[in-house]
Amino acid sequence: MTDEEVLAEFRAAGALLEGHFILSSGRRSANYLQCARVLMNAERAGRLARAMVQQLPRELRNEIDLVASPAMGGIIIGHEAGRALDRDAVFLERPEGTFELRRGFSIAPGQKVLMVEDVVTTGLSSRQAIDAVAEAGGIVIAEAALVDRSAGEVDLGVPFYPLVSINFPVYDEHEVPPELAAVPAVKPGSRKQ
Repeated sequence: MTDEEVLAEFRAAGALLEGHFILSSGRRSANYLQCARVLMNAERAGRLARAMVQQLPRELRNEIDLVASPAMGGIIIGHEAGRALDRDAVFLERPEGTFELRRGFSIAPGQKVLMVEDVVTTGLSSRQAIDAVAEAGGIVIAEAALVDRSAGEVDLGVPFYPLVSINFPVYDEHEVPPELAAVPAVKPGSRKQ
């Protein structure tokens, strides 16, 4: 899938939003990718997951024992990536602020894990989820994501394979351009500030 084909999927789902958005990092943007909307259609989610998995090196795909993803945003794409790889998929939750496995999920010692996210911006959630997998005994061998919003600058400590890289401008709260500041800011994501 080309970058334009991926963006066409977001547009078709009404998931490429324009306005004034407060990202989970606290930074501001005039554009937001609402992955929950693009993934709400099972056929589209499956297509995107297959494209994401197909761009992983073959030798890496063969090493994966398990797919893991951080809740909330990574659950659907992680599940679909598991389906595309014919591997089980689990997710991590933050009931007390730190990621942990719940619901009877477990990771065997030494199990090789592919971390899957919807969008990576700063990489903080990904790194925290990777740490939680390591604490559970697993070894994250790579991360795949639908979207890299980091402008290619994120360092997750493992190889990173985004399906598409998008470099929408982002601003610190006090550096928002006047035309963006004139638009009321909204927080479209799942996490509170």
